[in-house]
Amino acid sequence: MALFFRLRIHFLTGNRRCFSTILSPGSTTPLSSKEKTRVALSLLKSEQNPERIVEICRQASLTPETHLDRIAFSVAISKLSKSNNFSYIQQFLDDLRSSRADLRSSERFAAHAVILFGQANMIDHAIRTFQEYHADVVGSGTGSVKALNALLFACILAKNYGEVKRIFLEFPKSYSIEPNLDTYNKVIKAFCESGSSSSGYSVLAEMDTKRVKPNATTFGNLLAGFYREEKFKDVGEVLEMMKEKYGILPGVSTYNIRIQSLCKLKRSAEAKALLDEMLSRKMKPNCVTYNNLIHGFCCEGNLEEAKRLFNTMIHRGGKPDADCYVRFVHYLCQGGDFDTALRICKESIEKRWVPNLATMKSLVNGLAGIGKVAEAKELVGQMKQRFTKNVNIWDEIEASLPQ
Repeated sequence: MALFFRLRIHFLTGNRRCFSTILSPGSTTPLSSKEKTRVALSLLKSEQNPERIVEICRQASLTPETHLDRIAFSVAISKLSKSNNFSYIQQFLDDLRSSRADLRSSERFAAHAVILFGQANMIDHAIRTFQEYHADVVGSGTGSVKALNALLFACILAKNYGEVKRIFLEFPKSYSIEPNLDTYNKVIKAFCESGSSSSGYSVLAEMDTKRVKPNATTFGNLLAGFYREEKFKDVGEVLEMMKEKYGILPGVSTYNIRIQSLCKLKRSAEAKALLDEMLSRKMKPNCVTYNNLIHGFCCEGNLEEAKRLFNTMIHRGGKPDADCYVRFVHYLCQGGDFDTALRICKESIEKRWVPNLATMKSLVNGLAGIGKVAEAKELVGQMKQRFTKNVNIWDEIEASLPQ
């Protein structure tokens, strides 16, 4: 309690000396809001001390108004929850709201705090925050559907699907909230993730009654759920309903969901047929399409098809993202194709996307194993230049290579 009292005093007084020490040591020039958040993010990624994590967030004056600040919030909460420092999460978010007038009545902050509690699997606190916001700000007026949707999403993050159902059935009436499209989509998503995709049909029926028209996200959730449960007849029925009843034609996002779902089931050849269908319909697949397929074929051990798809994507003007490069290098190393892995890795590094230490070590040792010691040493040299904190590790790896 003494610690929390001390942190609360910090929040209320805004200690400038600490600001200078943590976010800009030795500097007297004030940082802009964005600069503070960037410094905070960099510090949070390596910080383990819960007191210091909270202090970094406080001094950065984070709010949910910007995307960068929301990322910093999420990183901090994730680190605190993984280390089981739940009391720090509660005190930090509670003090933040009580000490800052700009956040006390903010619907956006209330919704974001609810989501952060869900991320930490603190659903009781998420519900309490929702209820306090309604009691303090909304009062007896029409409730906040944004806060309700945040609470449903928090439960999904915590995989507490029973609470999603209870909140959906009870809270709209209790708090005078009219569910909207986002509400129904989140409920359908929860049913589908919990293995009860067929319950989504009843939600669709209620949407029809309330005259809320479903969208591609609604059907994407249903399709992903039915694929996960391998209910392929329902997949066909959803696609038919989507087109005939609601006039929604499947776009790239719908195809991507279907392709990813089939790849997860190790049915990548069927997923590839959907890519061919897209091309026949003059649709342009994006990097997500190819990434899912490449990952799918890699998981099934078909590196040759994965390589063909990677080259096809490049040939058609597609631009692989960081995830595609990094995962592809990992699977190429796993499959023993170190020559291709080196080529793809070099492309990735040129774009400043470096695979993790384990993958790079596997590539270096693999290259040495096929007689390409010079190439292996060149990679080690690059890693030592880029990651000075790991230089000792790379020195050991280099020393183990054939001389």
